[in-house]
Amino acid sequence: MIRRAVIPAAGFGTRFLPATKSQPKEMLPIVDTPVIQYVVEEAVQAGISDLLMVIGKGKRSIEEHFDRSFQLEAQLAAKGKTEELEAMRRISELAEIHFVWQKEMRGLGDAVYCARHHINDEPFVVLLGDTLIDAAKPAAAQLVELYEEMQAPVILVEEVEPKRVHLYGIIDGEEVRPGVYRIRDFVEKPDPSEAPSNLAIAGRYLLTADVFELIGGTRPDRGGEVQLTDALRELVRRRPMYGLKLDGRRCDIGNKDGFIRTNIEFALKRQDMTEDLRLYLKQLAQTL
Repeated sequence: MIRRAVIPAAGFGTRFLPATKSQPKEMLPIVDTPVIQYVVEEAVQAGISDLLMVIGKGKRSIEEHFDRSFQLEAQLAAKGKTEELEAMRRISELAEIHFVWQKEMRGLGDAVYCARHHINDEPFVVLLGDTLIDAAKPAAAQLVELYEEMQAPVILVEEVEPKRVHLYGIIDGEEVRPGVYRIRDFVEKPDPSEAPSNLAIAGRYLLTADVFELIGGTRPDRGGEVQLTDALRELVRRRPMYGLKLDGRRCDIGNKDGFIRTNIEFALKRQDMTEDLRLYLKQLAQTL
C-alpha cells in the first residue's frame, strides 16, 4: 500500500506576477479553492495519508492554509456558519502534512531529493503542486493501481500535439496494452523532429526510494538545475518502468489563458454557480 506522497511547491511562479509577488502560485484559487488543495485531495483520495510538501521562500501561507485557524473558527461558530466551519476544519484534517524547505531553487530533481529522509525507503507518489488534473478516478489512484500490479515505478503521461513536445519531458516506450507503456528512455524537451513519441510526463510520478541515490549523483544542467528526468533515465536502465496514459485531463494552469479557462470550467461544475454563469457566458458570447 502506498502511504506517502511528495508535493514540490517551491517555484516562484513568475508567469503570474504581480499576483505571485507575495503569494505562492499554488495558492491561486480555482473558483474558491487553492490549486494545491485540489492536489492534496487527489492524494488523499488515492489512500495516501502522509504528505510532505517541499516549499521555498514566500510559501508560508501554504503551511497556514493547512493548519487550523482557531480565531477564524471561533468567528464562524459565533455567527452560526456551521457549513463554513466544517469546511475549514476539514482542510486541516485531510492528512498528516509535513513541510521541508528547498533552500535554493535547483530544479524538480533537487526538490524531490529534499524528501529523501522522510520517505523511509518506501514507494511514494510525486504530485506537482501547481498541476491540476481533472479525472473521474484521481490520477494518483490510477498510478497506485498500476504500481500494485507491476511492482515497478509508474509515470503518468498524456498525449500532446507533436509541435508542442519541445515543452515537455517525453517518454520513449512500447505499448504493452492499451494505455500502458514499457518505458525505454526519457527525453527532456526534444525537438519535434527528434521526439520518440508525443507522450509527455503529466506531473504525476510513482517512484521507488532508489531514485534518491540517482538524483544525488545527477549533475546540474546549464541552468544550475537538477533535472528529475535525468535521474529517471538512469533508473529505467536499472529496473522496469511504466508509463500510464492519463484517463482524464491535465488542466494547463501554468499560463494565464489556461488558468482562466480552468476557473470557468470548474465553476460550471458547481451547482451554486452554473446556471447564472451559463447565462452570463451566453450573453457575453453575443457581444463578441
